[in-house]
Amino acid sequence: MAKTQVNPTRMELTKQKRKLVTAKRGHKLLKDKRDELMRQFLDLVRENKALREKVEAGLRRANGNFVLARAGMENEAMNVALMAPRQEVYLEMTTKNVMSVDIPVFEYSTRTTDPNDIYCYGFAATSSDLDDAVKSLADLLPEMLRLAECEKSCQLMSIEIEKTRRRVNALEHVMIPNMQANIKYIKMKLDENERSTQIRLMKVKDMMLEQAHHYKEHSAAES
Repeated sequence: MAKTQVNPTRMELTKQKRKLVTAKRGHKLLKDKRDELMRQFLDLVRENKALREKVEAGLRRANGNFVLARAGMENEAMNVALMAPRQEVYLEMTTKNVMSVDIPVFEYSTRTTDPNDIYCYGFAATSSDLDDAVKSLADLLPEMLRLAECEKSCQLMSIEIEKTRRRVNALEHVMIPNMQANIKYIKMKLDENERSTQIRLMKVKDMMLEQAHHYKEHSAAES
């Protein structure tokens, strides 16, 4: 028996069949979308893991160099050296559509193209460890931005995967079975109505034959 109330008519049967075809097509498309999202999500997760390990290793090296620089320099000298940065970084964010998910894309530019502008101090009063720390952080910036892209993209894609999974399950376990049950119910009712109509026609035919037989008998008796 169908779970929803439907009119057992041939027009409704045609309508339900069309809806079922559309639902099955949508179910296949959503499954393909879910599988492709999962594939790209897993690729991003693997890239994210590798980037995080690389960035964390780079930050450990930079922090180690800063510790060595602080050990070899006075606090006042360190603060003065880093007080007035010479280089500036401009960050621009755009989006890229991947399987209907807008994932972020970070692009950066610097105020100048001179790689030595990352050093905002003179080399005479500072240690080489401070130079190494600043250089390692500057080299690590592209990986840090890519890591931010990957982590945000993984978050957004996981949300979309969950939405798609819910839609696939709703179609597969609720909507399509209900439509199939409706079609079965309508067919059963139509067959039942057709049998009832045939039975009525057979009874009418029998009554007409019986009346014709009685009429012949009555006519024969009168003659």
